Amino acid sequence: MYSELFYRIALQHIEGFGNATLKKMLRFSGSATKLFTEPDLWKTKVNKRTRNAPQIVLSEATIRLVEQEMIQMEKHNINLCFYLDTNYPYRLKNCTDSPISFFYQGEPIFNRRHLLAVVGTRDATEYGRNTTRKILTELRDTDLVTVSGLAYGIDTEAHQRSIENNIPTIAVLGSGLGHVYPHSNIPLAQRILEQGGTLVSDFPFYTIPDRTNFPRRNRIIAGLSDAILVVESAEKGGSIITAHIAHSYNRDIFAVPGSIFEPLHSGCHELIRQNMAAIVTSGQEIVEMMNWCDSQPKSTQTAMFVELNKDEESIVNVLQTESTSIDKLSETLPIFSPSKLAGLLLTLELKGVITCKPGKVYALNA
Repeated sequence: MYSELFYRIALQHIEGFGNATLKKMLRFSGSATKLFTEPDLWKTKVNKRTRNAPQIVLSEATIRLVEQEMIQMEKHNINLCFYLDTNYPYRLKNCTDSPISFFYQGEPIFNRRHLLAVVGTRDATEYGRNTTRKILTELRDTDLVTVSGLAYGIDTEAHQRSIENNIPTIAVLGSGLGHVYPHSNIPLAQRILEQGGTLVSDFPFYTIPDRTNFPRRNRIIAGLSDAILVVESAEKGGSIITAHIAHSYNRDIFAVPGSIFEPLHSGCHELIRQNMAAIVTSGQEIVEMMNWCDSQPKSTQTAMFVELNKDEESIVNVLQTESTSIDKLSETLPIFSPSKLAGLLLTLELKGVITCKPGKVYALNA
């Protein structure tokens, strides 16, 4: 019998099961350990395919890989954030393709109040760098955490300006934590940790950077965040992929306009033209559109005069404290499925009890 951590890491090396299936298996088994050692807890309950699936067996190769991973985790102070953990990012958890687990160094700041991804081209111009600096300076007092990919260009600028403005920042790698890429950003990665930020990777420690890794990296960037800011990008590239992933997650997307003569701005313009992104030129515009300046206590006057059932009352009780996103509501009220919760919110809107504000945040009506 191995430790729960051992089995959690081993899940990363088990083939034949998708993330959605593994999550269902974990809900029935209750732990990674029982998923391996007590298959009857999940085999007949997940779906027809798993009913006849063989017991998950640890191969000698997997055992060696996990043991090596645990050695590096202890040596480099690396933690594993697992799908069943209370500190697993609630925004990411509500994404259907979220990872079962990921490794991280630094502070677990994934569930702070406001998370903004800042992405853009690796070939950043002075305009793109100045824009990133301006917007993040204007956001320094908004209880913000930034998220980016530690790549050249806008990513690097986003992390550097976040540190400069005392904004905690999360760098999501397209490689293992043992291969920070690009190498020139190793000092920046260290500064991120020293300033209370986090390095994140869902790849094993020794995984080298590879272009096939970056779509996985991009989905974590999008899933961790409330909104995505695209500063400078051509029509094709990782930033646009991240924006489209964020759109599929129902995230807000912002894009900075630029010269119509510069190809590096065409991606932002296309996002705006397709009504996928809102134009922004300042941090204050982001604050207003995301409703991040709204800190006033909510009145329950309207709800007092409307007949509510118990399910609706449970949502109203949560919203009495503060405006809340649907992702946070889903985390706070796990008894409701996403579709059930969406239906209850719509009903409360129709009854005039709540309002959906910019940034897809729900609040009680006064």
